Amino acid sequence: MDTVKKVCLDEPEYPALLREIKDPPAQLYYIGDLGICAMPCAAVVGSRKGSLYGRWAASFLAEQLALAGAAVVSGMAFGADTEAHKGALKAGGKTIAVLGCGADVPYPAGNRSLWRRIAEEGLILSEYEPGTRPQKYYFPARNRIISGLSRLTVVAEAGLHSGSLITAGLAAEQGREVFAVPGNINNIYAIGCNRLIQDGAQPVTVAEDLLDAMGLRAEKLARENASLSPEELRLLSLLGKGGERSIGELALALEQSTAQTAAMVTILEMKGLIRSAMGKVFLAKSI
Repeated sequence: MDTVKKVCLDEPEYPALLREIKDPPAQLYYIGDLGICAMPCAAVVGSRKGSLYGRWAASFLAEQLALAGAAVVSGMAFGADTEAHKGALKAGGKTIAVLGCGADVPYPAGNRSLWRRIAEEGLILSEYEPGTRPQKYYFPARNRIISGLSRLTVVAEAGLHSGSLITAGLAAEQGREVFAVPGNINNIYAIGCNRLIQDGAQPVTVAEDLLDAMGLRAEKLARENASLSPEELRLLSLLGKGGERSIGELALALEQSTAQTAAMVTILEMKGLIRSAMGKVFLAKSI
């Protein structure tokens, strides 16, 4: 069995941001790298059931945050939480799972393999002693830790009575920024997010909204540019100087065939660096 370690509130290793909330846990039990808490952290939470769109949003936003150097915090529940953890891991980033049971108790049981991977590559965290079985009333309490560790909380999708709304409320009480992904007004799992926005939460229009709030956009761009070829950088430079252009215009300026340029545009679109519409190519907001 993985060794569960303990850190107390008065010890220097205790997460600094969590110490600032009004009711921080007196002790934390953990498996993995506690140092991840010192990274810029963002909570990504949402409905256990929800829609395919909500799960995609959780995964995509977590992946973008991780690519920018943030650690993604969530509760390892089925649905949006699971996708948030997986999105961060997919990006090769770090993620923190805060449990409503002992850190050594994989819950839900169907997420045992995810629990194992987070224990090895990230951090499993709980205020409950090892071996503690999950109880319904433990989960609302653990939500203050999810938001307390994080500079901001984003709700990917939430019904009117979703537990993720508790996390959002706690984040607001803690003075942290709250974001919500707008949803279809005909989707019962989007009512909670739309209400959050109505009540003052920031709407997520693009992933860069979150990166801007955390001051991480420049870091993400630097990482992306480091992986680009000279030809790709030239294409981005052309768009930056001349605004939107057609593939034919880009091919001419780059002295390439239209097919070569079209292939490059497709790759850069997949990386989220450019967009195309109505026959024109232009920079994405992240540039």
